Amino acid sequence: MQPQKIVFGTGCMQQFCKDYLAMRHRRLFILTAPVLRAMVEESIRPLEGIEIEIYDDINAEPSLTDFYKVLQRAQAFDADSVVGIGGGSVLDLAKLVATLLHSEQRAEDLFGKGLVNGRGVWFACVPTTAGTGSEVSPNAILLDERDNQKKGIVSEHLMADVAYIDPQLTWTVPAKVTAETGMDALTHCIEAFTNKFAHPLVDMYARMGISLIASHLLRAVKDGKDVEAREAMALGSMYGGLCLGPVNTAAVHALSYPIGGEFHKSHGLSNAILLPTVMRFNTPSNVKKYAEVALACGCKAGMTDEETAEHGVRFIEQLSKDCGIPQTLSEIGIPQTAVDGMAKAAMDCQRLLQNNPREVTEQDCRNIYNSLY
Repeated sequence: MQPQKIVFGTGCMQQFCKDYLAMRHRRLFILTAPVLRAMVEESIRPLEGIEIEIYDDINAEPSLTDFYKVLQRAQAFDADSVVGIGGGSVLDLAKLVATLLHSEQRAEDLFGKGLVNGRGVWFACVPTTAGTGSEVSPNAILLDERDNQKKGIVSEHLMADVAYIDPQLTWTVPAKVTAETGMDALTHCIEAFTNKFAHPLVDMYARMGISLIASHLLRAVKDGKDVEAREAMALGSMYGGLCLGPVNTAAVHALSYPIGGEFHKSHGLSNAILLPTVMRFNTPSNVKKYAEVALACGCKAGMTDEETAEHGVRFIEQLSKDCGIPQTLSEIGIPQTAVDGMAKAAMDCQRLLQNNPREVTEQDCRNIYNSLY
């Protein structure tokens, strides 16, 4: 499961305009972020004769309410095509807007897997971060204000018609965002590779993603203009996104959603803090796979698979630290009194917990959270 077309390479944003002009669409609705608006306006100059509306009032962690605001604007504009140019939140909204533009279905009824009835208008995704892989995944995440939890809508109908992955668009991403989104991409790859439902083909994507991100993330954080590092990160993120449809993520993501939903911390930051602890929790369930993760990270093999796996966890801990990412929940202002509520909320995410290689109980969730204080 992937887009009908994937275009990858530095400068490939120019190809989007050429491809779009060759189609019959004439009313293009563009979703982006305020900081990207000037870049977007410059990039679409070649689209002469096309009616275009740019919408940039998008929150970092969009909710159902945010989605309906965007959808109404797209409907009022009478869009016949949609493109999202931005990070994961922008792309997720673009996918949902394009899919539900002429649908009677309501987003709040679609949380889960395979509930979307059909395709919407043509749409493309253009990522400006190397993290979520949303441009090539069938997933979209929204905050459901009814219970203040982040939830996923998963459907093949959310797959973009085309993904344009231009690493040049990530050159100006700040170091903090580069670090957090990069750790998100690494988490996608590791959770897919060690998944209860891991697949040999998806393993190839995941292993390549782990290797690329492990060896290039710190370089991209230190120097945003490091072209080789940015290209490797964009490719690694894409590989992670390709894992999300057929296999998806597991306990790290399930545990991170309550952190983002209640405390509005970035998804990548939450994943980065949780990843090493959850890896240690999961390792006994599939030591060989976690040893392979370590080798993909460039770690040397230990005397046993257990030792090798631990080398991998330590590598990821150090990588996270070197990238300037906090290592505890207390560092990001989450009170320990919230642990019980977060544990209960995490258990509601069975869509992901069922993928975890080791069974996770509510007490396990509490233990993992409490260990991060």
